[in-house]
Amino acid sequence: MKSRERVSRAIRHQEVDRIPSFLLSSHSTNCNLTKKTNNAHNMQTVLKNIITKYEDELLNRITPFWEKNSPDIENGGFFTCLDRQGKVYDTEKYMWMQWRNVYMFATLFKTKYSQNKWLDIAVDGFDFLTKHGKKNDGGYYFSLNKKGDPSCSDFGGFSIFTDSFAAIASAALYHATGAKKYKTEAVSSAAVFMDNIRKSADAQTLSGKVVRKQLGHYMIFLNVGFILNKSLITDEYESEIKNAVNNIMGFWNDDLGLMFENIYTDGSFDLESADGRLINPGHALEAMWFILQYADDRKNKQLTEKACALTGRILDYGWDHECGGLFYFNDALGRPLLEPKTSFKIWWAHCEAAVAALYAYKMTGEAKFLDWFLKIDSWAWKNFNDPEYGEWFGYVDRKGNVCHSFKGSNWKAFFHLPRYLLTCINLSNSITNNVYYSEQIKQGA
Repeated sequence: MKSRERVSRAIRHQEVDRIPSFLLSSHSTNCNLTKKTNNAHNMQTVLKNIITKYEDELLNRITPFWEKNSPDIENGGFFTCLDRQGKVYDTEKYMWMQWRNVYMFATLFKTKYSQNKWLDIAVDGFDFLTKHGKKNDGGYYFSLNKKGDPSCSDFGGFSIFTDSFAAIASAALYHATGAKKYKTEAVSSAAVFMDNIRKSADAQTLSGKVVRKQLGHYMIFLNVGFILNKSLITDEYESEIKNAVNNIMGFWNDDLGLMFENIYTDGSFDLESADGRLINPGHALEAMWFILQYADDRKNKQLTEKACALTGRILDYGWDHECGGLFYFNDALGRPLLEPKTSFKIWWAHCEAAVAALYAYKMTGEAKFLDWFLKIDSWAWKNFNDPEYGEWFGYVDRKGNVCHSFKGSNWKAFFHLPRYLLTCINLSNSITNNVYYSEQIKQGA
């Protein structure tokens, strides 16, 4: 049966009583989130304050925390398992976290805030990871021990992402230095990652195992292609980017008005399993701002309009209208989630949601998106930010109470938070310098 028919049947019959209230009300909810910022003068003031706040957080609290506590001076590479104060509580070196550190330090080096020590940290990380982390097939292990010996080759479906972060980190280093070895590694790692994504859709598994396409694969696929095109000054990955965008849009279900996390390989939706019904608002919004970034670069009005429209809908159903904050995961039909941890609220989802909202505001000028950005900003800074020791907590419960005190782990490194701060600084500068708003101010709007 076609997926649309299955969805419609579920809504009409046995599933309708299980559809959660946050879905039933999402499309009618008025996005009246903060005091409207319709006046261009007010908008300028708001965003200039955001720039000041975000620069201070990025340069004086987040980056110093990681440059002080993360590099392993003795062995090389990084420690990412850091407690609240920045002390190391586990020495395992998870490669997808290691490469994220390299990427972020190399990227910061190319900003107006540039410091030579950031490039040194990135280069040292690259040297350690390429020396110790490579497998015979050209890809990377999932983790190494403290000294750099391989300790885990594969970790479920997450190992595939290690090569993607190796690609963007190497591309960032090439952009920073022009050294050919970084370009070579970027191209090689991207090829391994993209090949593994293609293989994953046709993977031969146990006879009862369902093979699905994953939103996260194509979202990262898009980001890798975009960064490599920009950093390597090429259009070589244009077709890969377009393919990724088309695939991402295929995860949107019109009947339910939701972006699914997993779909069948034929593009249909599975409402009979928890894995098939999984909804991840943070991933969906991260994908949207990646698409907006690409559409902005290509001046693609049609794609911009579609991505902005979806961004608004995802923000609406992803937001916890009772307690505030963005849901980590949800079930498309309101059924139980398989893992208890999915009831948490997580730092990175709020980072990506904020970027998506601000990007949509840049592209449309619609006040509702600035309102969304400010509400996400308010909730996230109140509940994740640690004013005593710096950096942000990673996990809070539904009401915003901190669940874990660590600042880094096998899932959290120097990446989502600084990228969000830097991207929002750049977007805010772009918006406040936009001719449209300058003209409004001249006219006394």
